[in-house]
Amino acid sequence: MTTVGSFKEIGENNKVSTRTLLHEAIPLTGTIVSGTYNSDSNIKFHTHGMFQTVYDYPYLSSSANHIFDITAGLSAKSSMYDTNVNQYKKKRNIYNQMAQILVGYDHTGSVMEFDADGNILAGGSKLRQVFIMPFSRLLVKDEIKKESFSMVLGVSSSQDYAGNVFTSRMTISDVDAKSSYFVNSPAGEYGILYATASAWDGDFDVANLMDVTTNAVTLTDGYAYQPVGLLYYQAGIAVLTASVFDDLGDNGILANAPDSCKFASLTGTATASISQQFDDQTIKIVGNSLRNRIYNLSFNNTTELNSTIYFCRANHHEFNYSSNPTYLASSQIIVKNSNPLAEPLAYITTIGLYSSNNELMAVAKLSEPLKKTPSNEFTLRVRLDY
Repeated sequence: MTTVGSFKEIGENNKVSTRTLLHEAIPLTGTIVSGTYNSDSNIKFHTHGMFQTVYDYPYLSSSANHIFDITAGLSAKSSMYDTNVNQYKKKRNIYNQMAQILVGYDHTGSVMEFDADGNILAGGSKLRQVFIMPFSRLLVKDEIKKESFSMVLGVSSSQDYAGNVFTSRMTISDVDAKSSYFVNSPAGEYGILYATASAWDGDFDVANLMDVTTNAVTLTDGYAYQPVGLLYYQAGIAVLTASVFDDLGDNGILANAPDSCKFASLTGTATASISQQFDDQTIKIVGNSLRNRIYNLSFNNTTELNSTIYFCRANHHEFNYSSNPTYLASSQIIVKNSNPLAEPLAYITTIGLYSSNNELMAVAKLSEPLKKTPSNEFTLRVRLDY
C-alpha cells in the first residue's frame, strides 16, 4: 500500500497463512475402461509391452485425456517366478521399480516387497503377483482423498470377452483409511484396499448378511473385508493382488464362487486362472484381464490450496491523497468541491504489495472505487493463492 511517495509496512500481525483442501469427484465408467466403448480405440498398447494406457476418448484424438495405466509385476521371491514365465524380466523389473519407489529398501539395501497389511516391521504376507494402476496426475491432482476410492470388479467364473463376467461382483475400497493409514512409504501416505462382496441383484438379505442367489460371490471370511492391495494417496497409485480373482483352491479370497475366474490361456481357451496368466501370458494380456473386469471405478481427488491473507489497513489519516498527476490542477484538488476548506478526498481503486526493496510484487484491483476521506477508515483483505 502506498501514499504519496511513501509505503506502509504490513507487519506479522496483519497477515495470516491458510491451507484449504478442495475435492472433486472422479467417476470412471466401466464402458470406457473395459474397452466396450469405441472397441478399444481409447486403449493404447505400447510397443515395449510393459504397460497399457487408458484414455477417456480414442487416444489419437487431440481431446483425449490420459486416465491411468495398467501393468503387472511379479516378485522374484514369488513361488511361480522362474525363467519360463512369459516376460519374466519385465514383470520382475516392473515389480522392483514400483516397490523401490513405493516401499523402499531394507537395512541390507534390498528392495522390499509390497506388504499385505502395511506393517512392514512385523513381516507378514507379501503381495508378490500384483496389478499396478498409476492414475493420471490430471485426475489425482495433489492426492486421492482418503476413504473415497471404490472399484467394482466382475468376478464371475466366465472368461473375459465371453460370458457375463459381471454376474458376480466385488467392491474394493480403502475402508477406514482416515484413521488407519500408514506413513512408512517414501511416496507418502497409503492405505489398505479391502474387498467385500457386492450383491447387486436385489436378493441381499441385510438381516442375515448373506446373499440368497446361487451365483453370488462371498469371500473367505464371509462378508468381512479382505485386504487385497494398497493405495498410495499422494503418488496416485493402486497396487492390487492377483488373488482377487482366485478361489480358495488357488489360494485366493473367493469362497463360494463357482470357481476361480477364468481367463484366456496361451491357446485362447477359458481354462487359465489369473496365476496361470501371470505365468504364460504377456503383460498386455494380463492387463486386459483386469481391465475387462472393471465394472466401475471412482474416487475424489484433492487440490491443496495454500493462501496468504494480507489485511491492508487504511487509517483515517492515511491515503487521503493521490499521487496521480491528474489529481491536482492549479495546485488545487480537482475532486474537491469549490469550498477550499473541504476535507481532502481520494478514491481507492488498487492495492500494490511491495517487497522490502520497494519492488512491486502483486497488484489487487477493487471491484469498485472506495471513497476515502479523513473521516473514515478501511481494512482491505488481499488473498494470494499458490
